[in-house]
Order: sequence, then structure tokens, then C-alpha cells
Amino acid sequence: MSKAHIHSEVLVVHGNARLTVHGRLLIVQRHRAGWPKAHIAAAMGVSRKCVRIWIARFEIEGEAGLRDRSSRPHRSPTRTPEEVEQRVIELRRRERRGPEWIGAELGIPARTVSRVLARRGLPRLAVLDPITGEVIRASKVTAVRYERQRPGELVHMDVKKLGRIPAGGGWKAHGRSQRPPTKPGPGYDYVHSLVDDHSRLAYTEVLPDEKGTTCAAFLARAIDDFAARGITRIEALMTDNAWAYRWSLRQVCAAHDIHQVFIRPHCPWQNGKAERFNRTLLTEWAYRHTFLTNDERTTALVPWLEHYNTQRRHSALGGLPPVSRLLPT
Repeated sequence: MSKAHIHSEVLVVHGNARLTVHGRLLIVQRHRAGWPKAHIAAAMGVSRKCVRIWIARFEIEGEAGLRDRSSRPHRSPTRTPEEVEQRVIELRRRERRGPEWIGAELGIPARTVSRVLARRGLPRLAVLDPITGEVIRASKVTAVRYERQRPGELVHMDVKKLGRIPAGGGWKAHGRSQRPPTKPGPGYDYVHSLVDDHSRLAYTEVLPDEKGTTCAAFLARAIDDFAARGITRIEALMTDNAWAYRWSLRQVCAAHDIHQVFIRPHCPWQNGKAERFNRTLLTEWAYRHTFLTNDERTTALVPWLEHYNTQRRHSALGGLPPVSRLLPT
């Protein structure tokens, strides 16, 4: 037997193993040289039983018997059935939802879903493009995570610019290469949203622009909607540094005794809950279905928003919807 052959292979040894493959080979060589097993055990610092095991494995399997074996059991009677795992994978790829949502849909623990996704090598949602589902190279995240203690303590406001759908459908209906030419283009909608930090309750409207007067009027209506749902006092409002937010909201905030908080310039992730809601808005409302007209998509926002607030399971809320954190009204 050649030691060079052993050295030429890349071998992985268990972290708690007393002997490497070379040590096991030395046991065999000393046994063949006539050493008593008791003497081999004493010299190697292992038990006699260990010496007997490696000699027996070598006699049956040869050199291959000296390599580490997987510690995985031959049978796993409690492992999730294959058909359930396939349903988990199908839901993940089709809906792009997390373990809490998938587990509730299939009636299995979220932890089981996480193990299945990890075992199948599916990447985390955080590294996927929210629209295409493709793995993205990098994303800006912050290690500072927080959640306010009560509803209304802090709310987040943001605007998402969204291309209007031309009559007859846009790229989602006809494909990017086959979409009908539009001259001039259909323009943009501006989706204004207000999100409560503690409960994730949201109020959203599709408006024609993001001018200061439009933003101020939206905020006033959002405050009324929150009050109707039980958030009667908003203490602080977080926005980016857009001119419409910095100056035009002053009067509304002063009238309701709301303290304005601005994120650092060019750091949108600091307003993360609003940014995350925008991503959910796009994937589950704007791009989930194929709309043939812009009005059709706008009309679908109201029922989707009601579903989001009252039924949609939120992973950050333990699988419960936002209204679960509000007092009954």
C-alpha cells in the first residue's frame, strides 16, 4: 500500500475524530508488522475496540474503509415527505413568499419549510430580484433593525413611480419585444403610501403626481384612515429629503402635532419599512396579474390593500396581518 496514494487525495476528516486516515493506516501497518492490538492502542492513544474496528474495515473494504463515512442515518422516518417538499418548492417559486406564509398554506411548521428550502439550495428572498425572481448580486441592507413599541409612534411615507399601462396592455401582456408602440408614452402613476412602523398597517393611493400639495393632501387623508382603524395619534413621520416632504408637509404635521423625521441623503434603506412595502406592492399588486388597462390595475389596488391589512400573513408579525396589532374599533 502506498502512502503517496493517500497523500494525493483530498480527504475530509470529522472534526471530533481522534485519528486521521494516516493514523488509521498506521494502525493497519503496525498490525501487519506483528504488533499486539493492545500495544497499538496504547501507542495511538485510542481504545482496543477502535483498533479492532479499523483493522476489520481494512480487511473488508481495503483502503476505502479507512476514510470517513457520513454520519447521516440510513433512514429518516420523520423527514418531510417528498410530495410535501415538492409543494413547498412549487409555492416558493410561484409565489416568492417566505416560510411563514408557505407553512400556513400547507399546514406545516415554518421551520420545516426553512429546512426544505435550505436542503434544496433555494436562495433567501432577500437576495432575489422582487420582480423577476433572479438572484441579484448585492443589496444594500442595514444591520440596525428596530420596531416601535406602539401603533402611531412612528409612520413611514414614500412615493413609488409606476409606469402607466397603455390601452390593450403593456409589456406584461405582450412581452417587451412585442409591446405596441406608444407615442407619446402613457406616462407615470405615483403610488403614495403611509406605513405604520409597529403594526405595518398601510394606506395607499394612486395619484397623478408627487407635488407638494398632492403629498400634503394625501397625508391628511391617510391620517384620517389610520384614525378610523384605531391609530388616532401619530407621533412622528419619517420620509426622505424630497422637497415636497421637507416643506409641504409642515402645515399638516403641525396641525396634528406630528414630529417630522428625515433620513440621511442618499440612504433610502433607512426608510426601510416603506421601501419594503413598496416591494410588496409591486410584486403582489402591480406585477402579479396581467392588466389590460391602467384603470383596471388602479381599481385592483383597493381590494389588495384591504387584504394586506386584514388577511395577509406578515413574517415580521409572527404570521399575522397588521390589524392584529391594533385595538378593535
